[in-house]
Parts: sequence; structure tokens; C-alpha cells
Amino acid sequence: MRIILLGAPGAGKGTQAVILSEKYNIPHISTGDIFRSNIKNNTELGKKAKEYIDKGLLVPDELTIDIVKNRINKSDCSEGFILDGFPRTIRQAQELDKILEDMGIELDCVLNINVSGDKIIKRLSGRRVCQCGKTYHIQNNPPKHEGVCDSCNRKLFQREDDREETIIKRLDTYHKQTEPLIEYYKKIGKLITVEGRDRIDDTTREVLDALNGV
Repeated sequence: MRIILLGAPGAGKGTQAVILSEKYNIPHISTGDIFRSNIKNNTELGKKAKEYIDKGLLVPDELTIDIVKNRINKSDCSEGFILDGFPRTIRQAQELDKILEDMGIELDCVLNINVSGDKIIKRLSGRRVCQCGKTYHIQNNPPKHEGVCDSCNRKLFQREDDREETIIKRLDTYHKQTEPLIEYYKKIGKLITVEGRDRIDDTTREVLDALNGV
């Protein structure tokens, strides 16, 4: 199964990607995670990416395309993969088409998770994360002790790109540059749209029902 997950920042792509990765036993490829790992390790890629991410902007195509191409050519992607956060522009989608054609494979579907902008701002601005990788929400999934991780007792923090002013910029960037992909994939018959629900389980149920027909 080869799947692209589409949706605005905060729509729940990452959460559903992890669930689908376990169900289908295929790798979850998140360009956001790759960039954040490089930023944490202060690599050259990380330094370049951080300049854009902190401003709520997309990392330039050439950086992102090379990373994805190298990743999906690895042996663990031979049976499929889930792309989360790529493509984000029409140009990236066209480049991905070429990469897959050269590999002799094609996408099974593009799954679009639809969530309103108001809900996304509420979701992301309330998100708190820990260095260990755990994620919380101050309303929907709070830690047992305010501001402290349940697993490792480290102090939780808010990512720069989860601040409200940055979220609004990210949504604006999404509408201008990524939303056109919905029509792009709709035209070639690969698009499936599901509603992103408040409860993760409800969204997962819709996602799995949709994929059953692929």
C-alpha cells in the first residue's frame, strides 16, 4: 500500500500515519520528523530548514524532494509507504510522479483529512511536547501534572510552529500552496476525503473504512 496523507497542519495526519503504518506494516515517512531530527542535531540541513519552519513557511522544494527520493528508495519501502507532509506543492507532486514512474510503481491513494481552520488553531495552540517524543494537549490530552511529561518527568514545551500567530501563517501557506493538490489528485482519480473528527478513534474508523475500498 502506497499512500499520501493530505490535510492542513494539525489535521491529524501524523497520528493516522502511525496507526496505518502499524496496520499495514509499512514505513511512515514524515518530512516534518526528518527536518526536526536534523534541527535537533544541528546539521546543515537542519539549520537551513529551521529558518523556514520557525517562520511558518515551507522548506524549499529541492531540499524536500531529495530527502523523500532517498528515503523511498530504501529497502523497507519495497512493500509500500505512507508519505506524511509530502508533497506540499504541485511541483513536488510532479517530481514525485517522476520518481515513482522511474521506480516502476504508482500510488494506491491520496487520503485527504478535512478539518476546519478554527479547529486546527485550537488543536495546535494547545499542543505541548516533550523531548522524549510524547505529545499532549492542554485540554484534550493533558499530562497528569501540569507542564510535566508523564513518562520522563521533563518539562513540556510549546513548539515555535504551534504558536497561534505561526499557525495562522502555516494555514495561509497551506491554502495557497498545498490545497491545490486536492484538485490535482482528484483529477487522476486517486483522492479520498474523510472528515477529521475530534476523537482520534472516530477519524481512524473513517480512514480505515475509506481504505477498504482501495
